[in-house]
Amino acid sequence: MNIKIFDKFSLLNEREGFDVVGPNIEKDASFEGTNLWILFFAILVASLGLNVNSTAVVIGAMLLSPLMGPIVGVGAGVALNDLHLIRKASGNYLFAVGVGLTASTIYFFVSPIRDAHAEILSRTQPTIYDVLISLFGGFAGIIAVSCRQKGNVIAGVAIATALMPPLCTAGYGLATGQLKFFFGAFYLYLINSVFIAAATIITVHLLKYPKKKYADPKAGKRERNIIWAIIFCTLIPSLYLGYDIVQKNKFTNRATRFIDAEAIFPNDYLLKYEIDPGQKKIVLTFGGKKITQTEIDGLKSKQKFYELENSTLEIRQGFTLTTGTGNQVQVTQLSPAIMQNEEERIRLKTKIDSIDSQKKLSSQVARELKIQNPDLVEAFIQPTLFTNDTSQSSIPGFLVLVNTKKHLKRREKGILNDWLRLRLNSDSVKIVVE
Repeated sequence: MNIKIFDKFSLLNEREGFDVVGPNIEKDASFEGTNLWILFFAILVASLGLNVNSTAVVIGAMLLSPLMGPIVGVGAGVALNDLHLIRKASGNYLFAVGVGLTASTIYFFVSPIRDAHAEILSRTQPTIYDVLISLFGGFAGIIAVSCRQKGNVIAGVAIATALMPPLCTAGYGLATGQLKFFFGAFYLYLINSVFIAAATIITVHLLKYPKKKYADPKAGKRERNIIWAIIFCTLIPSLYLGYDIVQKNKFTNRATRFIDAEAIFPNDYLLKYEIDPGQKKIVLTFGGKKITQTEIDGLKSKQKFYELENSTLEIRQGFTLTTGTGNQVQVTQLSPAIMQNEEERIRLKTKIDSIDSQKKLSSQVARELKIQNPDLVEAFIQPTLFTNDTSQSSIPGFLVLVNTKKHLKRREKGILNDWLRLRLNSDSVKIVVE
């Protein structure tokens, strides 16, 4: 039974012959003629998509890109001990990188749009998760290349591993002089390249394609050491960056919970807040009355309950009308907050007044009932909402509980009901007699 289950995962039965796979890999690793023009136009499409922040256009560039060919070629060459394929694929890979950086840098240099939108920013901070995406995508890609049933895997791999956008983002960093963007995006491109190649090496080994023998065994060992050193050096920074992103996300969540639960002062309105997980800093800007140092110290003392004791909390006092320059701007910013607080105050006051009026009315009507009905022991009058099966809306009314010494006859109960409707000014009165 176990053997049959493992057989289902076997790739050997659907493996394409190496006489077909080998030439295809070598062909895809080349950049000349058609492949070179496709690369060039894919670079322009990706740059345009990044520039105008169009996800659809960027995805289109991923599908056009032939960059995966030389990367798979390098991995296959290493797995098959084929120095000729390694050198050819490596040369074309470096050529593609040079063309991609040059073309994208020129485009962004002449483009009138210089802003870094979300499509660019999302490719400047690679992490361990990008390693996993490129590794699994690489496995899917080389399996599709080497097996007879390819389906639409290649298109999916091209989108998942996303080689073209980070390369063009690196060009944006060069064109705008933002080296942080360049190094972040180019590192993401290297991650994708290295781990697609690593997945190719592993899969080609598992597929048991025929390997060449090195004339010099030391050269083969040296080559493998270089490959593993590159993989290791690429992996380590991504682990750190992935850990850093997780920690920043935790800090942001804790800070948000702290602000929602604790950043509340009477007669003050939180105009805005800023959370800087990198510096572990929280900045709160309030509008309203001046917050005392005692109140600030009290707020800071609660940071430890949210694991924020090592963070910096900065309180900025609300806008006032005595700050001189920029006074009108401050009034404009503060007015909505003042109006919102005032509307909330009026709403709450109206609700409280209504409750107080109902209590006074219920107490007064209960006393009048006792005077009119000597047999009445006590009465309880409560405003409520009545619902029925035929209507979705609720009808306001009163529930009256009365405790009498003797049983009320139907006529007496009807008279009491009519009097309560008139006295309470409501057509919906329900009497419960105990």
